[in-house]
Amino acid sequence: MSMYDLYKSYETEKYDLVVIGGGSGGLACAKEAAGYDRRVAVLDFVRPSPRGSTWGLGGTCVNVGCIPKKLMHQAALLGQSLGDAKHYGWEVPEQVNHSWETLVQAVQNHVRSLNWGHRVQLNEKEVDYYNGWGTFINDHTIEVALKQKENKILRADNIVLATGMRPIYPAEVIGASQHAISSDDIFSLQKPPGKTLVVGGSYVALETAGFLRGLGFPTTLMVRSICLRGFDQQMSQLVTDHLSSDVGVDIRWGAVPVSVDQGTGGALSVRWKQNETDEQGVEEFDTVLFATGRSPETNGLGLENTQVKLAANGKILGSHEQTSVDHIYAIGDILQGGVELTPVAIKAGKMLAHRLFGDSTKLIDYNKIPTTVFTPLEYSCVGYSEEGAIQQYSEEDIEVYHAFYKPLEYSVAERASDQCYIKAICKRDGKQEIIGLHITGPNSGEIMQGFAVAFGSGLTFDQLSSSFSIHPTSAEEVTKLHITKRSGDDPTVTGC
Repeated sequence: MSMYDLYKSYETEKYDLVVIGGGSGGLACAKEAAGYDRRVAVLDFVRPSPRGSTWGLGGTCVNVGCIPKKLMHQAALLGQSLGDAKHYGWEVPEQVNHSWETLVQAVQNHVRSLNWGHRVQLNEKEVDYYNGWGTFINDHTIEVALKQKENKILRADNIVLATGMRPIYPAEVIGASQHAISSDDIFSLQKPPGKTLVVGGSYVALETAGFLRGLGFPTTLMVRSICLRGFDQQMSQLVTDHLSSDVGVDIRWGAVPVSVDQGTGGALSVRWKQNETDEQGVEEFDTVLFATGRSPETNGLGLENTQVKLAANGKILGSHEQTSVDHIYAIGDILQGGVELTPVAIKAGKMLAHRLFGDSTKLIDYNKIPTTVFTPLEYSCVGYSEEGAIQQYSEEDIEVYHAFYKPLEYSVAERASDQCYIKAICKRDGKQEIIGLHITGPNSGEIMQGFAVAFGSGLTFDQLSSSFSIHPTSAEEVTKLHITKRSGDDPTVTGC
């Protein structure tokens, strides 16, 4: 039987839109498109991690990203609050224990509820869901390999790729993929991680090291060069200073692992070296987690059977979600030049659906997107970093207002606030449009969300400083900024 006859023998379905990838962006696009009374299908299949981890519908954010990460971040903050509680009059026992197994079970229960919720929503909107791997036969035709069922052939007028990215292990580290884990595995890890080595300087690495240490596990962070590449480096330094001095993470700067071996007792022996000196060492850990990068899930999709063009890194080349093929689109992390954030993928998916099936012409603005790094001391930002602003406008053409502040709740608890900091980067002329805003401190993500709305509407420093503040809050310190870096004056906030 010829390949053509084989395809003809499969059941064929015709759709207005097929979305490959059931993550946040893909689901948002599919559900929005279904609202236009179009026939829509979603394909989703999770290839197991090297450690065998898999999950349900919802993509990285729901299963192994934002949601479980924030819950474990919260668990660690609660442990920190127990120490504060004594200063506020609560009689807390000296020995307070934490159950990793209970936490993992609670997190996974919530994740599964979200998986089910997504299934229900697709059903309510009459979106067909295929739990299978999709491969392009040609520009309009996709073969779906289904578990324990005969393959199906889908033909679509429009196709959206939303397959996301997965963690990668450095090939040069012997034994990494055999013995280490990644963020794909940590949130469902059945046994406590124990003494842990986290490798990498990404926000995933910093967040993971932060909540593991906060939960009481000895944690080492091994960083090759810098942390939070692409973020404001002054803010990055404040975050890592807090991780080291206040949280107790052992940060090994300029070090890289060479090999990971498992001994007879189950412990992992890590051989590492210093980049500059070639000094080497060996240390044992219970768990090794790599957070050194992610790779787009574009392999195995049969893109070679289409005219879709890929960048050297495997991401899809295109502009405003449009690939090199008129009716094939890409959203989320796999789009070259895009922003790897869940809310961005959701917004892009919805706006694309409105352009395809409505009368919208609106395009997503990738320049004013806020984000938060959920380290123990949260870091939130929107707009330019200071380095980026200098590169774009020059140092003479920007003004940086800044302040070190102490959250009121820190005072009674006698907690150090050396890394609680705010800065607003402004154009120097006229009403001083704010082009970057950065905050480190408790709940900085919640604070930034409101300011990000104003930022997106062209917030100026004149408007910021003339706003009334809510007292007593940490957020009010943003509205009270008045000292510039250029002045050289002490930016430490005193009084209330």
